[in-house]
Amino acid sequence: MDEGDALEVLRSGAVEDDTPDGRAPVVSHDVISRIALHFKAAGWQIEALALENGIYPRRYLRSMNGIGRSEQVGMLRGRVSQVGLGGLGGLMVETLARSGVGRIRAVDGDVFEESNLNRQALSGMNVLGRPKAEAAVERCRSINPSVELSAEAAFLDRAGFLKLLEDCDVAVDALGGLRDRPALQEAASERGVPLVTGALAGWTGYVGVVMPGQLGPGDIMGTDDSAEDSLGCPAPTVNLVSSIMAREVMRILTGKESPLAGRMLIIDMNGPTFETVSL
Repeated sequence: MDEGDALEVLRSGAVEDDTPDGRAPVVSHDVISRIALHFKAAGWQIEALALENGIYPRRYLRSMNGIGRSEQVGMLRGRVSQVGLGGLGGLMVETLARSGVGRIRAVDGDVFEESNLNRQALSGMNVLGRPKAEAAVERCRSINPSVELSAEAAFLDRAGFLKLLEDCDVAVDALGGLRDRPALQEAASERGVPLVTGALAGWTGYVGVVMPGQLGPGDIMGTDDSAEDSLGCPAPTVNLVSSIMAREVMRILTGKESPLAGRMLIIDMNGPTFETVSL
């Protein structure tokens, strides 16, 4: 892509409008998609180029009082690898797509069942029996076509985790259950990438950020899923845990230190109480 030519077309297609930084050029998704098609580039590349030159993609304007221009560029140029597209992962991938994380690789070998409908954002009567990976791609494409999401319908072992986490900036553990979490944590550490992890049972849950080489929840939580099986997965807990995880992913992609690095946030929605413990 010739960035100079693309920038010239961006400027010609932008209109002055109100932004968090005052009046500035603003460009619509239609203009971005046409430019991306013409220059054979991804939408996130065009959006990042626009922001780097003071042109605001309209879709992110309502985020940018809290996410600055350079931070949004960091998210657009970021690469996330995510395991799990169920309760935590379905909402996570939608949140990251809406927020403008440019490249997401995800994996989940499951298909949708009726028991998923109480909490899984990607589920619906129209996708029962279909792979969660397929539904994720369709959903994200409908939300934000500028984002590149590749999703594989597969269950991975440790070797598969290592391959998935190649060349990513952040790893996301949105697995159901605890069995495979230690292997994913080890793979993230070996790849040298931060791991954002979360889990829940009933009205309680946790979120942690594991930096390479640090102790993490995968070292101490074991692999017994009986708590989740007996207490269930209410939608409010799923949504809260996933949202906090998404915030930590965005924080890392924008170059900020996570306050949960080396720690776990323990959540009890019955209190409600929020406690942070060091690992």
